[in-house]
Amino acid sequence: MAYRGDLHILVEAPDGTMASSTIMWLDEANRTAEFEPVGTHPDYRRRGLARAMLLHLMRQARAAGATHATVACLGAPGHPQARELYRGVGFRELSRDVPLIKTRPTKKAGSSLPASPKV
Repeated sequence: MAYRGDLHILVEAPDGTMASSTIMWLDEANRTAEFEPVGTHPDYRRRGLARAMLLHLMRQARAAGATHATVACLGAPGHPQARELYRGVGFRELSRDVPLIKTRPTKKAGSSLPASPKV
């Protein structure tokens, strides 16, 4: 999916700074759209900006022939507002990713090189 400027929505605050933004990645071959990233500056949250952007881009996706849309979301318990935003415009939870963490290898005693990570 290539970046398209017409699918990158920016909402400008009265002082000219960015209040909210999202990019829709349209895959016309597979008739899908993905919204990522979606964000609103904390000073402008709870005003419907992200919702308006998502609904606008969802209409554009439908007009372009998309039949499926996804969004990557911080759906962790500490981020209920994000979950509720997406549910409020019609998304439902499909899966949860588990973060993979690679720790820094430890040095072997007497060696200046790090030990090989265990696979």
